[in-house]
Amino acid sequence: MPIPAPSLDNRTFNDLVAQLIGRIPIHNPEWTNFNRSDPGITILELAAFLLENDIYVANQIPERNRLKFLNLLGIPLHPAASANGLVTFADDRGPLTTLTLNSDISVVAGKTPFRTTRGLDVLPVQAQMYFKRAVDRPDLLAYYQMLYASQTVPPPVTAVGLYETAPMPADGVSPDDAIDKSVWIAVLARPTEKDLLDDVRRQLAGRTLSLGVVPSLPDEGRQLLPTGTASNGATGNLRVFIPKLPPGGLLPDDVGARVPAYEALPLRFVSDVLSGPGVVEVTLPNSPAALSLWSNMHALESGVGDFPPSIDDTEQAARLITWLRVRSPVPILWMGINCASVTQRAHVSAEVLPDGTGDPDQSVTLSQRPVLPATVVITVTPDLPDAVPQVWQEIDDLFAAGPEVPAPDPSLPPGITAVPNALTQVYTVDAEAGLVRFGDGVHGARPSVGARIRADYDFGVGKAGNLGPGAIAASPALPSGWTVTNAVSTWGGADAESVDDAEKQIPRYLQHRDRLVNVEDYEVLALRTPGVAVGRVEVLPAFHPDLSPNLPGDAAGVVTLMLLPQSDPTQPSAPEPDVVFLDAVACWLEPKRLVTTELVLRGPTYVPVQLALAIEVVPGLAAADVTEAVKEALTSFLSPLPPPGTSLLDDRAALLSTPADAATQRGWPLGKSVIGLELQAVASRVPGVQFVHPVNVYQVTLPATSTDAKQVTQLDPIPLVGLQLPYLVAVEVGVGDTPPPVDDTGTTTPSSLVPVPVIPEDCS
Repeated sequence: MPIPAPSLDNRTFNDLVAQLIGRIPIHNPEWTNFNRSDPGITILELAAFLLENDIYVANQIPERNRLKFLNLLGIPLHPAASANGLVTFADDRGPLTTLTLNSDISVVAGKTPFRTTRGLDVLPVQAQMYFKRAVDRPDLLAYYQMLYASQTVPPPVTAVGLYETAPMPADGVSPDDAIDKSVWIAVLARPTEKDLLDDVRRQLAGRTLSLGVVPSLPDEGRQLLPTGTASNGATGNLRVFIPKLPPGGLLPDDVGARVPAYEALPLRFVSDVLSGPGVVEVTLPNSPAALSLWSNMHALESGVGDFPPSIDDTEQAARLITWLRVRSPVPILWMGINCASVTQRAHVSAEVLPDGTGDPDQSVTLSQRPVLPATVVITVTPDLPDAVPQVWQEIDDLFAAGPEVPAPDPSLPPGITAVPNALTQVYTVDAEAGLVRFGDGVHGARPSVGARIRADYDFGVGKAGNLGPGAIAASPALPSGWTVTNAVSTWGGADAESVDDAEKQIPRYLQHRDRLVNVEDYEVLALRTPGVAVGRVEVLPAFHPDLSPNLPGDAAGVVTLMLLPQSDPTQPSAPEPDVVFLDAVACWLEPKRLVTTELVLRGPTYVPVQLALAIEVVPGLAAADVTEAVKEALTSFLSPLPPPGTSLLDDRAALLSTPADAATQRGWPLGKSVIGLELQAVASRVPGVQFVHPVNVYQVTLPATSTDAKQVTQLDPIPLVGLQLPYLVAVEVGVGDTPPPVDDTGTTTPSSLVPVPVIPEDCS
């Protein structure tokens, strides 16, 4: 049992007043009026009030001693994590010049500060993203076959495929959505410079275009290989092409040779844009002529074959500088030019800290918290004439530092001199508390008496930095008329760990020491991933989900984690981890796993299930209330998540639950089949249920497209293997001896598409 903290004094205000009044006859027998209106009683109550405050302070001593002991363990709280994002810069009315912005530019969202992480060239152009969306119009196809048959331009009639030029939608573009597997970027002159296209091309020549890319990745998991690299299954890389023009920009007269050519542009990947949002630096050609377009295209050649898509908007077509063709092996959610990555942080420069005292283990506290890790720079200037400021070095452990005064090591043999330890002017930082600690003279130097100490560091606001699109809208560093915005939400911000949460993890930390060795280590550390709310973790040692057939123990050196978030707004009853969730867990576990371990992170594979049953209700009870209670009981029993309010980190019994009670403690167990008799027993335990007729269990095949029908097949039991979990699509509960009917014919109504002409019929 836990050892309770002792209470040094448990007397309350009323107890103290009663004791004082009880002593009156002993010390002053003449005092007989004990009513509260008596002035003497008022004085006693005041004394009792003051004494009660002293007792409260004294009772904090055991708690303070306990926290001090925990601090001696050297287990700091997890600091807050800063949000990240992408912003785009624009100047639609300024001079025709390229403005180069340095890194660390301040941009703000209200009162929340962000800073750019890399410099960029802000080019004086605009951009619009298009793709060629296929159009299924047999009647138009016949018309265009006849139209091209009368012309002497390619492609052949048999190769005609109709499409429409569509802007990139809000839900992104997949390579399968575009008829040519490409996304096209129309580089446009600003409206004020539509008559200066050649001047704009000269301004762009040789410049670097910062292209922001946000991939739309499937939630198929992450795989940490033994070599230390992460994989999301994507092959290849993003590529950007520009038209390769023939001499003079003239296509040859030969019909068969009038085929567009493209050349790949040099790219610098600031980050891996196939695994997460990032920026690609595209180097444009040095020649302005290479930024032009073909000058002798026929009317019917526009947009045909591999030519860039045709623009129906005449105003945009008049401002067109050139086209960039982007090919990506993964779907693209968003792209934008003049883009820079930002982190949520504010910078403090040269903060004045208390002067050095010369005492061992001197510590100072920074004024702003939480401090971002690895951003603190301490400068110490000795109190001496013409003293030069000294930049001290941050270190993880002061015991690894050498003494401030070199001394011989008596443990070494005579004649052997110890190698001096250069790490003497060092300090440690508790990022969550903002506490900077210096050495004791033996392990690390002490700031000398009167030394001036200054600190430069960054701090953030944690989870409050996760903002929606358009929240970042200003920058004090930009010239007048410039705009900045974030087209996508910022991500990754997390608050610092609370003291209560950290104390609960101390016994487990002393076991795993922040290393992934056994099953419990994997589960505990995955549940503690900062920045995401992990609802459930299942650890499958020696198991790889891509091998079939495969049971735990068949794949040596592989550990698979099945992860579920605590909530999923899009699918509350069957939550699935998204890309940001999986990336956060992967980055958290990567430095903690053994070198030879391959770690696979996946979400569950849901098997849709539908139930139909009939019950008999206890006489006198409302049938509607009982049937709803049965639905809730079955839904909870088949839920993939633990019951609401259960924390696997707080409840060790839930963390180490046996398979027998795992369904109630951790969610539906892996590898357990859905059996009608068991569901019948669950329904029979609901208050108000007199009898439960046999439960009909159906496996549902959800439609893959809007034109497919839902298939419902009665199957009992429904076997579940690997990472499969049941997904309860519907529960039909009837009263009587006949289960309600189940629709197995499909109720999905095919959605009709509104035909869009390939060439708009608007002549305006």
